[in-house]
Amino acid sequence: MDDRGGSFVAVRRISQGLERGNTCHSTSAEVVAGSTAWLGRGLSCVCAQSRESDARPSFDLTPSQEECLQRLQNRIDIAYDSSTPDHQDALRALWNAAFPEEELRGLISEQWKEMGWQGKDPSTDFRGGGFISLENLLYFARNFPKSFKDLLWKQEGDRSVWEYPFAVAGVNITFMLIQMLDLESVKPRTIVGAVFLKFLSENDSAFDLLYCITFKLMDHQWLAMRASYMDFNTVMKATRRQLERELLLEDVTRLEDMPSYTLLTRY
Repeated sequence: MDDRGGSFVAVRRISQGLERGNTCHSTSAEVVAGSTAWLGRGLSCVCAQSRESDARPSFDLTPSQEECLQRLQNRIDIAYDSSTPDHQDALRALWNAAFPEEELRGLISEQWKEMGWQGKDPSTDFRGGGFISLENLLYFARNFPKSFKDLLWKQEGDRSVWEYPFAVAGVNITFMLIQMLDLESVKPRTIVGAVFLKFLSENDSAFDLLYCITFKLMDHQWLAMRASYMDFNTVMKATRRQLERELLLEDVTRLEDMPSYTLLTRY
């Protein structure tokens, strides 16, 4: 989605060609850098003072956290390749999870628009989030099938006449989480990113689980804001702010403790 919120477009990684750690993504969570909300979580913070006297935290990682971050970064770096059998199989599996009673006529087909892809070839939309965005959707479908289908078919709440396209929204969520958690840097430069890496070191599927929570939260925000197609960017920003707040709550010691997790599991 572009910054004006007017239309969905294939997003591209802005960090291509840059080495990890050369950029620092600030978030609203950084304003609580002096808070005790994140202390005692095994996070080691080294604050660097800039010329403008603007404190920027830098977090040291344990060997386990470094290994987990590297594995996740390896996943993030994999581009979707329509000629790779494993990628083709994953795409077919996603279709079968979404439409088990409808046979897919081809990996390039008008049928894909039923899931909310922009055209008949989903590979053009995966350019923004890479193969991991397909893995996220597939994880969601397999682990939370009811919530997945509720969102796919827009079965909850008073829906807008102009709804967000499910699949493309999913790719945007993957991209947003990578940015919010600063996952393309050598080490996190935000408190939110550091807290997430602690969760990741305890659960290899933490990114995929957070993705599912985020998708459900985004839809919840969408309904609460009575949003329509043109409001998607505003809804995504509100979703990100809420995620940052919840990840910093003192009683959130795992992703399942997040208040928004209940949206994912309620029936």
